Amino acid sequence: MVPVLKAVGIRLAYGIPVFLLVTFIVGMFAELMPGSPGAAILGDQATQEAVDAINKRFGYDLPPFERYVNWLAGVVRLDFGETLFSREPVIELIGRRLAVTGELALLALFWSLVVSIPLALIAAMREGGIFDRAVTAISSAVIAIPGFVTVVILALIFTVTLRAFPATGWVAFTDDPLQNLKYAFLPALTLALTETAFFYRILRSELVGTLREDFVLVARAKGIPVPRIAVRHVLRPSFTSFVTVLGLSIGRLLGGAVIVEFFFAVPGIGGETLLAVSQKDMGVIQAVVALSVVVYVVLFIIVDLAYAWIDPRVTVK
Repeated sequence: MVPVLKAVGIRLAYGIPVFLLVTFIVGMFAELMPGSPGAAILGDQATQEAVDAINKRFGYDLPPFERYVNWLAGVVRLDFGETLFSREPVIELIGRRLAVTGELALLALFWSLVVSIPLALIAAMREGGIFDRAVTAISSAVIAIPGFVTVVILALIFTVTLRAFPATGWVAFTDDPLQNLKYAFLPALTLALTETAFFYRILRSELVGTLREDFVLVARAKGIPVPRIAVRHVLRPSFTSFVTVLGLSIGRLLGGAVIVEFFFAVPGIGGETLLAVSQKDMGVIQAVVALSVVVYVVLFIIVDLAYAWIDPRVTVK
């Protein structure tokens, strides 16, 4: 237990300079954005004096480095400030939007794993067969299709043709669980398709390599059925590369699928980030970036620990 805690502490220490560097760069890039928050609030017809007064009121008249230090001091207290227009605490807004994106991410991840793992197992056991070639070709096509095209195709099929699911909107799970799942189906399916294709290709490749190992050949020589070998002896050691892809996938999904959330009018983190950029709401932008960095650091720590659990030969340092 102590080595694990030590390893976690070391990786968290490595994550601190990454957090500082990324959030600082984003804060500096904000200086390159045209206009100012004051101008975004008051509009194009406002006088320069009124714009300057608003910028001063919210601290945007300070030098960039000083403004960043003030923001960082607030982050230590879990105070990310307020949004420019609604004056809502940023942390509450991000929490509400993250709940929506998190639900979509979990649904997409669940469907991806449920579909990709069995497909990869069957394809690896029948390497070179019709099933293997067909699923591999389909996965390549799914990966090659741009996200905005996938969104349109699924909307045409499930909304326009079948009229089975709504195209836009959102209902919270706490308000109506069944309606929530109905509105979440298409966005989650859109996210799941590409992830399923990636998962399948990575895991199939690992499984094919593991099935050629000597211990598998010995097990087959003993007459053990191939499906049993694959499930009980091949699947776990084949997860090494798959775990890395899985960790990156979770981070990517939680980061907010902007196209999907925008097209389906889902009030998630991606749509809120686009709105914040258009409104020059630096409090929201920096909070989203800070959240993304934290998520990726935590995921990389989990991935490193998962390596040791999958393969006992790997030690956590």
